[in-house]
Amino acid sequence: MSPTPPLDSDVFALLQERGFVHQCTDEAGIRQQFTRRKVTAYLGFDATADSLHVGHLQGLMLMRWLQKAGHTPLLLIGGATTRIGDPSFRDTSRPVLDTASIAHNMQGIGQAFTRYLGADVQVVDNAQWLDGLGYLEFLSMAGKHFSVNRMLTFDAIRSRLEHSLSFLEFGYTLLQAYDFVELGRKAANLQLYGMTMPLLATSDGKKMGKSAAGAVWLNADRLSPFDFWQFWRNTDDRDVQRFLALFTELPMDEVRRLGCLQGVELNAAKIILANEVTRLAHGAQAATAAAQGAQSIHAAPSQHNNDHLPQAIISLQAVQNGMSVAEVVQLAGLAPSRSEARRLAEGGGLRINGEKVQAHDELDRSATRWVLSAGKKRHVQVIAQ
Repeated sequence: MSPTPPLDSDVFALLQERGFVHQCTDEAGIRQQFTRRKVTAYLGFDATADSLHVGHLQGLMLMRWLQKAGHTPLLLIGGATTRIGDPSFRDTSRPVLDTASIAHNMQGIGQAFTRYLGADVQVVDNAQWLDGLGYLEFLSMAGKHFSVNRMLTFDAIRSRLEHSLSFLEFGYTLLQAYDFVELGRKAANLQLYGMTMPLLATSDGKKMGKSAAGAVWLNADRLSPFDFWQFWRNTDDRDVQRFLALFTELPMDEVRRLGCLQGVELNAAKIILANEVTRLAHGAQAATAAAQGAQSIHAAPSQHNNDHLPQAIISLQAVQNGMSVAEVVQLAGLAPSRSEARRLAEGGGLRINGEKVQAHDELDRSATRWVLSAGKKRHVQVIAQ
């Protein structure tokens, strides 16, 4: 844990140096606010799933730095706006969730809030003020301040016009703006400032938060700490320094030193990245277990305790009937289809207990546990019962 900077330190400069700042409504004003008084900073999340993923981690880390500098983070969950859905970066409308699903998702999201910002972090739900707001009342207060011509230039809206954008989604931006003003009003009519973060994407242009196997969730019940650790260990060489700056609390001198490493040495920096990010998300014990587990797998998977690995349960009867490796690979989630499993095997990428196998091979009928590996970085413990 890096030392906590005093309130009068230039936390804005720290955020800039670490890569959190993209645009500001008034940079000079924001700098002045941060150094002269305790500031309340709010960030919003819609409850579209019961866990946040690594695409949300940039915002959580920004709030964490502000909190460490003595400021107050305020997290907003969109209990109301989730029912509409942010149209940004999507070709189609988001699925409409019912009230029970939103409540369930809000509870899951709160786990990440607590881990990164503590159990006392203030969380509000915009349903508190939006649910009781009349349509005409809202339009008279918010709608008159927005030009349709100007809104059509927003990336989130313009990109959707090529497909289909409902009027419901078109109004999402107005609701976001109303949240911003409403929270400011509740804070006694304080001067409001806005700051945006860069769009979080990997160097190959992919939106952050996804892996080959799906979303990289922050909650352990959605993605094991081991798989979470592996995601960061597999970071592209070009992203190591940027991710160390954004997602760890290592001093920037150390971030730059690690980011300048080359070749095999850069792999050590990736392990540090994986350890640090996993420690924040799941605790030091989980980070250590994941690192040790990865090391033991590469050494000799069949000779170690592999209980730290994600597990896939298969039918013992199916094994006795001659289950093929391709079937297991698909069931374990290491390939979307048996044909893809065959392609992995043909390229030498499938192993059981460290030994190469072919897709048509059958599992050993005398065993009930195997470590199934797809390439060097994805592993599952398969259990027959």
